[in-house]
Amino acid sequence: MFSTDDSIVAIATPPGRGGIGIVRISGPASREIAARVLDRPQGLEPRHATFTRVRETDEVVATYFPAPRSYTGEHVVEISAHGNPVVLQAIVASAIAAGARLAEPGEFTLRAFLNGKRDLIQAEAVADLIAAATPLQARVAFDQLEGTLTERIAAIDGDLFDLIARLEASLDFPDEGYHFIEPADAARRIACVLTRLDDLLAGARTGRLIRDGATVVVAGRPNVGKSSLFNRLAGADRAIVTPIAGTTRDLVSEHVDMEGLAVTLVDTAGWRETRDVIEREGVARSEQAREVADLLVLVLDRSERIQREDEALLAATAGRPRIVVENKSDLPASLHSAPRKPAPTTPDPIEISAKTGTGLDDLRRAIVHELTGRESLRDTAAISNTRHIALLEQARASLDAAQRAAAVAGTPEEFVLADLQAARARLDEVVGTRTSEDLLQHIFERFCIGK
Repeated sequence: MFSTDDSIVAIATPPGRGGIGIVRISGPASREIAARVLDRPQGLEPRHATFTRVRETDEVVATYFPAPRSYTGEHVVEISAHGNPVVLQAIVASAIAAGARLAEPGEFTLRAFLNGKRDLIQAEAVADLIAAATPLQARVAFDQLEGTLTERIAAIDGDLFDLIARLEASLDFPDEGYHFIEPADAARRIACVLTRLDDLLAGARTGRLIRDGATVVVAGRPNVGKSSLFNRLAGADRAIVTPIAGTTRDLVSEHVDMEGLAVTLVDTAGWRETRDVIEREGVARSEQAREVADLLVLVLDRSERIQREDEALLAATAGRPRIVVENKSDLPASLHSAPRKPAPTTPDPIEISAKTGTGLDDLRRAIVHELTGRESLRDTAAISNTRHIALLEQARASLDAAQRAAAVAGTPEEFVLADLQAARARLDEVVGTRTSEDLLQHIFERFCIGK
C-alpha cells in the first residue's frame, strides 16, 4: 500500500454527471503517461492549463504540476473533461493502458503525507472537509487543514522536548555536582504543559459533536405534538400529523443544521401501553432510540392535564440529558393541569407552539447549549477527531504521573523522564511522526477514491 514507485490515476470529482470532471494522475511517470493519453506531441508546460484532446474521447484542459510543488509532492497531471462518467472512465482506462495503476482510496492524500506535504492531522482534515455537512463542520476542518491544531501541539511538544533534554543531560553528567534542572522547577514546568494541554482538551467534547454530529430524539405520549414539532425543526413535513392517536408507528429521522451543529433528529412513536402489535413495536423502537440518543426532547401538552404516561416518561428519563418542552402554548393552559416536576436538576420547561412556531428559536438554542455546554458555536473548537482526543488524554495522564513523580523529593530523573517520553510519543502519534502502517491504512481507507 505504501509504495510510491508507481504512478496512480483516479477520477477526482464526485460520481455522477456535471459540467466538469477531473482525472488526476500522480507519480514519477505521470507526465509520460499523460503524453500517451493526450493528443499533444509537444507535451505539457509546467503549471500551464493547456487545451487539448484525449484521443477519440473528449476535448480537455490538462495541467502539469512538477514535483515537489504539487498536492502529492510528486509529478501530477490533472485532466479536466466534460463531467460524463463514460468520458471520465475512458480517460482513466487510457491512463491505465499507458502505465498507470488505479489509485486506492485516499492514496493521493496518503502520498502527500508520506512526502511531507501534509501531516496526519491535516490529511485527516481533508476527509473531514469533504464530508462536512454544515458550514461549521467545514470551518473546523479547514482550520485543522491550515495547521492551527498542528501549531498548538508543536508548541506543547517543544516545551516537552526542552524539558526532556534537560533531564537527559542530568543523567548523562551525574558526577558534575549540579543538575540541569531542579525537581521543583521540573514539576512547575510540567504543570505549565498540563495547563496548555487542558486548554486544548477543554473544547474536545464540543469539537467531537461538531465533527460527528449528535442524535436528538423527540419523545412523548401520543398527540402531544411530537411530529408537528419534528416537522418544524426539520423544516419539512417529514412525519405524518393527524388527530388520531398512534399515527407515528416507526422512527422517522432527518438531518438538520442546528446553529451549525449537525443534528440527526428522530421522531418516535407515542409512548403508551397498547395491544396493537404494530404500535407496540413502534413503542419498543422508541425506547431503543431514547437509550442511544445524545439528547431527549420530551414533549408535554400544556393544554391538557398531565397524564400517567407523561409522569412515567418523566420518571424514566430523569437521569438522561433532556429538555422538557410544553407544547401548544397557543392554547389556554388547562385549569386542571397538575404541577409539572420533571426533576430537581432539569431546567424549567420551554414553552413552545409547534403550530405557530413560537419558542422554537429558544428551543434550538437550548438544544445546542445542552449538547455542547456553550451558548454559541461561533468560536470553533481546535480539536474534533476522536483519535486525537484519545491520544491527547493519554499524553495528559503521562504528564500528570510525571508531575507527581517530580514533586516527590529524591525521585530519580529516570522515572520522570519515562513518563515525559511517553507523553511526547502520544503527541507524535497525533501528527503522524510515529504511526504504524496498520493505522495509516485504517485512516486512509475511509477516504474516497480520487482523494
